[in-house]
Amino acid sequence: MKYALLICTPVGGEELAPEEIARDPRFTSYIDEVRDRGLMRGGARLRPSTDATTVRVQGDEVLLSDGPFVESKEYVAGIDIVEVADLDEAISLAARHPAALGGGSVEVRPVWE
Repeated sequence: MKYALLICTPVGGEELAPEEIARDPRFTSYIDEVRDRGLMRGGARLRPSTDATTVRVQGDEVLLSDGPFVESKEYVAGIDIVEVADLDEAISLAARHPAALGGGSVEVRPVWE
């Protein structure tokens, strides 16, 4: 079953660029394990929420606003798509993710197929 792991970072927390992640042993060991086990199906590192544009539609009008629509203490910094046997295995991966271990969180969500 496929799951999206939504990697959430605290607002104002450590913001690593993709190059920094590639050199950080916390991330490289996790990524190597997931790839070596053949579980990774895709993913992306996202730019900070301050670079986001929120789109809403009211009637015929398209409304745009800078940044996230909802004020929160965390924002989605990345997404991993994994294919695992079940929710328990997805939770096990999420619990070992450096973001979850470093003060952020990882939301595990099944993917519609």
